[in-house]
Amino acid sequence: MTDLAPVRRALLSVSDKTGLIDLGRALAQRGVEMLSTGGSARALRDAGLDVRDVAEVTGFPEMMDGRVKTLHPMVHGGLLALRDNDDHLASMDEHGIGPIDLLVVNLYPFEETAAKGADYDTCIENIDIGGPAMIRAAAKNHAFVNVVVDVEDYEALLSELDAHDGQTTYAFRQKLALNAYARTGAYDAAVSGWMARALDQAAPRRRAVAGQLAQTLRYGENPHQGAAFYTDGSARPGVATARQVQGKELSYNNINDTDAAFELVSEFAPSDGPACAIIKHANPCGVARAETLKEAYMRAFDCDRTSAFGGIIALNQPLDGATAAEIAGIFTEVVIAPGADDDARAVFAAKKNLRLLVTDGLADPAEAALMLKQVSGGYLVQDKDSGQVSESDLKVVTKRAPSDREMADMLFAWKVAKHVKSNAIVYVRDGATVGVGAGQMSRVDSCRIAARKSQDMAAELGLSAPLTQGSVVASDAFFPFPDGLLTAAEAGATAVIQPGGSMRDDEVIAAADEAGLAMVLTGMRHFRH
Repeated sequence: MTDLAPVRRALLSVSDKTGLIDLGRALAQRGVEMLSTGGSARALRDAGLDVRDVAEVTGFPEMMDGRVKTLHPMVHGGLLALRDNDDHLASMDEHGIGPIDLLVVNLYPFEETAAKGADYDTCIENIDIGGPAMIRAAAKNHAFVNVVVDVEDYEALLSELDAHDGQTTYAFRQKLALNAYARTGAYDAAVSGWMARALDQAAPRRRAVAGQLAQTLRYGENPHQGAAFYTDGSARPGVATARQVQGKELSYNNINDTDAAFELVSEFAPSDGPACAIIKHANPCGVARAETLKEAYMRAFDCDRTSAFGGIIALNQPLDGATAAEIAGIFTEVVIAPGADDDARAVFAAKKNLRLLVTDGLADPAEAALMLKQVSGGYLVQDKDSGQVSESDLKVVTKRAPSDREMADMLFAWKVAKHVKSNAIVYVRDGATVGVGAGQMSRVDSCRIAARKSQDMAAELGLSAPLTQGSVVASDAFFPFPDGLLTAAEAGATAVIQPGGSMRDDEVIAAADEAGLAMVLTGMRHFRH
């Protein structure tokens, strides 16, 4: 094997015809003979290019609705033959097999077909067979063969040929082969994942996971950690599919926190009014609804102004100029919203480092998905927490039933608690969080921390009493003892929403009755680790 390998003969067979004609012309100008199949051959020929049908080379027509066209020794022999092996060369000569130096293939659009919800048979017909087989063959033989599977690599290929007088380097072919195997691996992962869902296999024997590089990152959570951001191909609105309007590049922590913020604010339908969520270190430090987006932001900000500094803001409606002007008053890392008007963009233009992301809508909080977490030696896989409760799902267990206002605030608090790291305690008053306790080893400590934060904010805002007075409180899991509930009552909470299910539920209910609290049970918990 020599480092440089000439490209004299190419096979082009693509589903995505983007850039195909320009590539064909460029190869023809460089004296490369072109083979092709089906629609690719017609497109090249219609553009006036000289192209030879693979069926002519193999001696067999395309058959079985195109299922069989490239699965033939005349193709795979040309891809797999070692050019420095005398036996291989003798076989090629004996059977009239010409070498194929360049393979350009992109696959049937299975991922897009499945994402559109196509029926089972349609998805099956969009599983490419010949394409992956050729790609794997060419990639294995990258000592001599170039394999291009992405349109964005066409220019790199032509630049490489120009730089080396119609040849490519071994290092270049290695990179192409790496990308090729990653593509077939991702393709198989998409097919196997779809089949697991179609067959209702929650835990298949093997699970393949794949992603496409969206961004290399300067570092991970800390500067000594390398990092990159990959997308999974889904169309779910959020940080992966958002358009960045302005601001510097997103960091690892920005992406993680922005995802947390947008998933939380998506719990609140725009039809129910404007809502705002402010996130710091993946935990909400303020969430509110109001008559206007500006007021929702200001109420969320007043929950914990200290933590909001340098935070991430998510909105459930398009950002307007008035809200943008308020947000611009403090240092904010990222703002994400389903749109932004010209006034808002003009306000943020003066904040060149502030990242503004816009989406095509909100995420569906009830949509099913999988969540993966790596542990040493493996992965944990679980369904996304898409659990929802409505008023009809709640069980009143105290002597006093909640008022309509308390019930509305409890349902609001419950949605927020779902997005707070356990142990989670959320105080809410009039549609806004007024205290959040997150990530503590003891639930009673979360109750105390959230209450203390409210006291601190009352002093900062010049209030006569903390806003936890007259609030409701949500707990993401049951109270194991009455102490946490009584701490909330001491902070001024009048009603409690929690899952129930403790061995001491009766003691907790009795304590709530003695304190004059209303309490409802959801029968569902929201641990978030």
